[in-house]
Amino acid sequence: MANEILEAYLSSVSLVQQQIESFNRFVEFGIQKIVSKQGYIQPNIEDFSLKLGRVRLEKPSVIEADSSRRNIMPNEARLRNLTYAAPVFLEFIPVVRGIEKEASYGEVFIGELPVMVKSNLCHMKNMPRDQLIRSGEDPDDPGGYFIIKGTERVLIGLEDLAPNRIITAKEKGGAEVTSKVFSTVDTFRARCAVTRNQKGIFTVNFPNSPKNTSLILLLRALGLTVNDMLAHSEPVPVVKNDFIFNIETSDAKDMGPSEALMVIGKLAAPGQAEEYQKKRAETIIDNYLLPHIGTTPQDREAKGKFLIEAAKRASLVANKYLKQDDKDHYANKRLKLAGDLMEELFAYAFKFFVKDVKYQIERTSARGRKMSIQTIVSSDTLTEKILYAMGTGTWVAGQTGVSQVLDRTNLVSTYAHLRRVKSPLAKKHPHFRARDVHGTQWGKICPSESPEGQEVGLTKYLAMMAKVTTGAEEKFTEEKLKELGLKKD
Repeated sequence: MANEILEAYLSSVSLVQQQIESFNRFVEFGIQKIVSKQGYIQPNIEDFSLKLGRVRLEKPSVIEADSSRRNIMPNEARLRNLTYAAPVFLEFIPVVRGIEKEASYGEVFIGELPVMVKSNLCHMKNMPRDQLIRSGEDPDDPGGYFIIKGTERVLIGLEDLAPNRIITAKEKGGAEVTSKVFSTVDTFRARCAVTRNQKGIFTVNFPNSPKNTSLILLLRALGLTVNDMLAHSEPVPVVKNDFIFNIETSDAKDMGPSEALMVIGKLAAPGQAEEYQKKRAETIIDNYLLPHIGTTPQDREAKGKFLIEAAKRASLVANKYLKQDDKDHYANKRLKLAGDLMEELFAYAFKFFVKDVKYQIERTSARGRKMSIQTIVSSDTLTEKILYAMGTGTWVAGQTGVSQVLDRTNLVSTYAHLRRVKSPLAKKHPHFRARDVHGTQWGKICPSESPEGQEVGLTKYLAMMAKVTTGAEEKFTEEKLKELGLKKD
């Protein structure tokens, strides 16, 4: 019976479908989102900027020696040591004195994006079996990999802690309790942590902030009053006591928001002018403190409430009202598949592309030459950054081994490689608990398939019938929860 169920499942579902769906989502939404977020290229030229418009991708093709472009199949890319990639076109709209000149430049070729075999952009998508055979392709090939300079390469799924979720755990042998959240928006990630020490004092750490900033000082800078802090704290007496103790021992309790911002500014930028210090404090609070909530001054109150919630959780765990969160529980994990990894890489490469275009525009203007966007844009900047990362496996955040040569020993090893999951933890350290099989991995991760030696328990494989969802719009879910009265504004 089990064999019949498995056979029926495998005949209807591709084992690499999550990789293909993830890449399709990146192509359909991710690229345009990155370009739209950039919005404009603003060189140091008075009354001139470039607005970035719509992105368009064509099917994979190759430029021949006679400069003609023609479509290419994966098998030809393998045989001729070519990259199976799609040309990317971007619409540039010049803005002169605030007025857009739509018809001036139009679409410009900005580079090439490696295409996943069997994705929506691939020529093999929905191709009949007999036509695949005539084209020299394997009709049973699962796809889900890339062809870089003739070499088949697969992007390994990366396992990571869930973003934008408070995880509370004891540290330093139980002397401290920390509530941390990996605040993630688009491709930017900031680790924000609220720590309660043995004495009951709350401190906050986040990127570019002064080390161990007082929670009360930060809440005052965010505009929350002492009454607000007590009103949002838990009715459990120990939590209220913790907040009262922190308020009474803090010098910030009588400060106004501007005064509290100045204190943070002096700690963040000592010796600078007061105006700069205040601006610096506002910048780090808006941009680096819980950026997933927002990056405007209007979001400060919501950030304050979130910090209070994190402090409450730390207090409850410290006083044994709650158990600490298990970092190895699979509900607290997320997988970055090919689409997420490509989005990170494209955003990184696109920043360099924008810098290059900006520099070329300024240089052309300084020399007094006529502006021609076709000659200014260099397609190599974007393409080379992407191909280097995919060719070496070294990714944006410094991870190594993300892109690997596909194992073609046999069909089973190929499928296994396409379903591989890698932990970001260093293989040199013991990490005994992280390497152990956790009960919540049942049905998700294979309990027996893992390499021996240093990689044991860190390199894993998805279970045969495990399926990974490739992303959902959080705002839509939030709105529905609010409509049902299950979530407050």
